[in-house]
Amino acid sequence: MNTTISIFGCGWLGKPLAINLVNKGFLVKGSTTSKEKLKELQSNKIQPFLCTLKELPTNILEFLNAEILIVNIPSKNVAGFKNLISFIEKSNIQKVLFISSTSVFASAKEIITETTTLKNCPLKEIEELFQNNTHFKTTILRFAGLLGYQRKPGNWFKNGKIIPNPEGVVNMIHQDDCIEIIKQVIVQNCWNNTFNACADTHPKRRDFYTKSFLEVGREKPIFNENDEKSMKIIGNEKIKTTLKFKFKYPNLMQLPNQ
Repeated sequence: MNTTISIFGCGWLGKPLAINLVNKGFLVKGSTTSKEKLKELQSNKIQPFLCTLKELPTNILEFLNAEILIVNIPSKNVAGFKNLISFIEKSNIQKVLFISSTSVFASAKEIITETTTLKNCPLKEIEELFQNNTHFKTTILRFAGLLGYQRKPGNWFKNGKIIPNPEGVVNMIHQDDCIEIIKQVIVQNCWNNTFNACADTHPKRRDFYTKSFLEVGREKPIFNENDEKSMKIIGNEKIKTTLKFKFKYPNLMQLPNQ
């Protein structure tokens, strides 16, 4: 019998992930907050559910009738996640993949790894809610800034907005690499683990955004030259070693202009 995977949050990352998993032979359920997108999910062979964290639907246990749950929503609603987990405990879910963010880390002089101390913030608390629960196995994936396809960095700073910290560095990851990492966690059965996921290179913000602006036909960006330099470099050695993962887009200055 094929493994059933439920994806809480079929947006920019969740929808192409769901389609990819369907094409690999998984049975996939997907949630959306938009009634208009239900038919779109269904047309891609994804069983659709209308669902928000704030108001879980009455058929939430039907959505959670799966072996694996991928939680892929940007909410920092701690109470909402506690409520969701109470339903997961009553369900057939055996494994949870929680999509987190490298924003849980503060700036630091040293390279940030999975053992680096986290900031005290709602996302840290939410990670711990999943990690400390003994009803299911959890893997935490902390993605750096997301880019690719519709998410073009050259479009991020509009209306003359000045870009801060030009001498700082960029930590980002392409959508294709995000999807492949998620698949490899599932296929390699790599649970009860935590990974930081970021491209290999960390170009200066000045260089990266100048190139990104030119790629979308905009004039060179304006930087805050008086902004204090803060540094954050996300290391990715653990994910490359543990999953034997090779990034499709390791160099952020050589991304395709999609």
